[in-house]
Amino acid sequence: MSDKNVHNAGFTPSGISQGSLASSMMSREAKESGGGVRSGGPTSTLQEMGARGTTHTSGYTSDGISSGSLASSRMSQEARSHGGGTPRGGTTSTVQSI
Repeated sequence: MSDKNVHNAGFTPSGISQGSLASSMMSREAKESGGGVRSGGPTSTLQEMGARGTTHTSGYTSDGISSGSLASSRMSQEARSHGGGTPRGGTTSTVQSI
């Protein structure tokens, strides 16, 4: 994953771009949660990376999730809360796919 991919998806230093994949994700996530976007979810995680330009330093790479990274920690936490696996559409899988 690269910062360019995150920015191209609409997660930018100036916020989420109108009409982008990011805005669609934000809308869907807000509807599913009753009107808000939760901290630590896919949209907020990607926006944080887009604003800071921190995809590789977070551990989400084109070769997968780096051992010992923030991404690895988030993946472990998500797996524990879902009985051992990371769910499709969850934060880990969504962020890694972008």
